[in-house]
Amino acid sequence: MLDIKFVRENPDFVKENIKKKFQDEKLVLVDEVIELDEKLRDVKTEGDNLRAKRNKTSKQIGALMGQGKKDEAEKVKEEVSDINDRLVQIEEDTRKFQDQLKEKMQVIPQIIDDSVPIGKDDSENVEIERFGENVTPDFEVPYHVDIMESFNGIDLDSARDTSGAGFYYLKGDIARLHSAILSYARDFMIDKGYEYHIPPFMIRSDVVTGVMSFAEMEDMMYKIEGEDLYLIGTSEHSMIGKFINSITDENEMPLRMTSYSPCFRKEVGAHGIEERGVYRIHQFEKQEMVIICKPEDSKKFYDELWKNTVEFFRSLEIPVRTLECCSGDLADLKVKSCDVEAWSPRQGKYFEVGSCSNLGDAQARRLKIRLRGEKGNYFAHTLNNTVVAPPRMLIAFLENLLQEDGSVKIPKPLQMYMGGMEKLVPKNK
Repeated sequence: MLDIKFVRENPDFVKENIKKKFQDEKLVLVDEVIELDEKLRDVKTEGDNLRAKRNKTSKQIGALMGQGKKDEAEKVKEEVSDINDRLVQIEEDTRKFQDQLKEKMQVIPQIIDDSVPIGKDDSENVEIERFGENVTPDFEVPYHVDIMESFNGIDLDSARDTSGAGFYYLKGDIARLHSAILSYARDFMIDKGYEYHIPPFMIRSDVVTGVMSFAEMEDMMYKIEGEDLYLIGTSEHSMIGKFINSITDENEMPLRMTSYSPCFRKEVGAHGIEERGVYRIHQFEKQEMVIICKPEDSKKFYDELWKNTVEFFRSLEIPVRTLECCSGDLADLKVKSCDVEAWSPRQGKYFEVGSCSNLGDAQARRLKIRLRGEKGNYFAHTLNNTVVAPPRMLIAFLENLLQEDGSVKIPKPLQMYMGGMEKLVPKNK
């Protein structure tokens, strides 16, 4: 959410930013919030003036009564009563204008960074850099579910019976591999100096609307019936929400955190839930990175975050690339974002395995996450990035480390989490 003062003083700049995001239908919001802001300031000013007048007038009542001027005192009482009636209406108008202003302000997108490429959608995202050689082996790489089934490691049919499409049972070596990757990711980030967290997996609506746009919430979040609680779509939601209405000394910055959680997503409006596969699903687990910092430091921490993911995947011998998200592909709260994509030998292309985002002060402003400095309090900047999100990451792992005999190589950093195993040997061929 932008600063209303900034919108008031820079309406054309805000409109140009909306155009860069190809959301012309929102242009009218700029004029509407400026008009609402003026109405709000007018009623607040009127309210302040009336309260001052009421205080001054009220003092006259006692003086008039003391002088025996009862009739005059009664007239002054009526005047005070009229002021009180008007103040009640002003308070109602103030709440109404504040609510309307907040609702509209939350729909105006964040100002994007100057470095963001301009484009309508994800088809116009820009490749930045590749890491590792994207090898396609001489032998055929099967579909990821077929690889998992060769290890007797997945049961989609039973999951469909218990829960529907978009769910799965992992078992045996594949389930162990899934957990091993998460354990390695946890320790990888702890070794980088990030504090490990396991957050709540449900959050209240005021946190949800503080960390994401309403459209994202409707498309992603599962609501707990009868309660003001939502299942999280990523642990970033809980981790940022942890600091709601907080003021932290700027000398404590940055706060580097890594968090584990299950994630739940409706995936409304997505490309569809696979009937046979684990790429796009309703439930998965993830290791996340979250940073809260001073505004002037957010750009350097953005680079730190995506580099951590690249290093993690390369340590497991998986080729990746980074892809800069264009303006039309940025969620409204984001200033800048890039995807980390892993190489798929079977498809001969890269696919998303993580997303790194700098949200500027958007979440901090909504949730009132402030820092205390020498010149007063100000809003922090928040950033997040995926370390790893199996089972999607399992697709990249199994495809890239599959051997011609059907076995799967276990890279050295992962072997200690797999009981010393150097490879997975298929049980079914």
